Amino acid sequence: MSTEGTSDGSLEAGAEAAARRLAAMVSPEVIDRILADAQASGMPLDGANGLLSQMTKAFLERALGAEMDDHLGYEKGDPAGPGSPDSRNGSYAKTVTTNSGPVRISVPRDRNGEFTPKIVPKGQRRLGQIDDMILSLYARGMTTRDIRAHLEEVYGARVSPELISRVTDVVTDEIADWQNRPLDSLYVICYVDALVVKIRTEGVVCKRPVYIVTGVDVDGYKHVLGMWIGASEGESKAYWLTVLTELRNRGVDDVLIVCCDGLTGLPDAITTVWPRAEVQTCVIHLIRNSMKYVSYSDRKAVAAALKPIYCAVNEQAAKAALEKLRGEWGRKYPGMLAAWDRTWDEFIPFLKYPKEIRKVVYTTNAIESLNFQLRKITKNRGHFPSEEAVVKLLYLGIEGARFSV
Repeated sequence: MSTEGTSDGSLEAGAEAAARRLAAMVSPEVIDRILADAQASGMPLDGANGLLSQMTKAFLERALGAEMDDHLGYEKGDPAGPGSPDSRNGSYAKTVTTNSGPVRISVPRDRNGEFTPKIVPKGQRRLGQIDDMILSLYARGMTTRDIRAHLEEVYGARVSPELISRVTDVVTDEIADWQNRPLDSLYVICYVDALVVKIRTEGVVCKRPVYIVTGVDVDGYKHVLGMWIGASEGESKAYWLTVLTELRNRGVDDVLIVCCDGLTGLPDAITTVWPRAEVQTCVIHLIRNSMKYVSYSDRKAVAAALKPIYCAVNEQAAKAALEKLRGEWGRKYPGMLAAWDRTWDEFIPFLKYPKEIRKVVYTTNAIESLNFQLRKITKNRGHFPSEEAVVKLLYLGIEGARFSV
């Protein structure tokens, strides 16, 4: 979102200047007197009937009155009022949710029905950053029920599930634009990873994979290129051919290395779409999968023994390190060695690259951090009602992780 004609820096500077002017107008003595009166009367600082809510109410009503003065062209009680084309016509009550809680205010009306307030627009019942707060809580994995409970407990604001859904639905068009945006013509490395979520489909809840493709551009920046929800038969060459063809149609002419975790049909689809691309088994996944066979007490020692393999200067040195690992741990953990043997041909390609390229293949901290964040926010859901709900949550999670989209 952009602010026309104004930078973020100037907005912040303007807000700080306004705060300083307000502080200068309200002396410390006045603030102390207000606090003392509130304490003497037993009024709490926050909450629905707290001091902050009452001050918010007074400020909003004063601002609305000033807006009405500006609309009519004269102040209340001004002798110029009688006989003017328009005049005040009482007020109506309205409850708005603010960061201080729900506030009941009186909104002035004019006799011609032409007054349109700006500080509390017609139809708006949430002020401040309430919508942003709902989006932030949703992006962090809180369920609709959790968000409702949090807003009521902390701010005394009761919101409906439909409201939360409407607020989070504002990103729907944004997601569509993101999914179809043009991409760079070349990515140095692309990573394909999958999350498993439960989605209700035709009345039945079933597990579905969500594939996320992340690309590293020629400047070294990482971007999430897109996400796709696979069906039960989605892990096939035909499915992956469709996904990768979509990326090519969006501008990706070539990828140097594609890292994946042995997904069915993916290597064939990659070479079909990008014939010169090199398919590389993700080293992080390979290490993680092989460590599943190792007891907790031995993991530190085995991890140290694995490092010479993926840090070897060439394939021969890596093979020697693998054989040394086999001699030390092969009898105790044959499953671990079998994991390396099965994927050896797909593991060794990256050994021919310099250490700068290798580092982004097996040291994927930013990507692992993103995957951890997305898994954390999806595990709070028992299941999702639709594919759209999954995409919405993951997109907000990607934004919340401050990852390039």
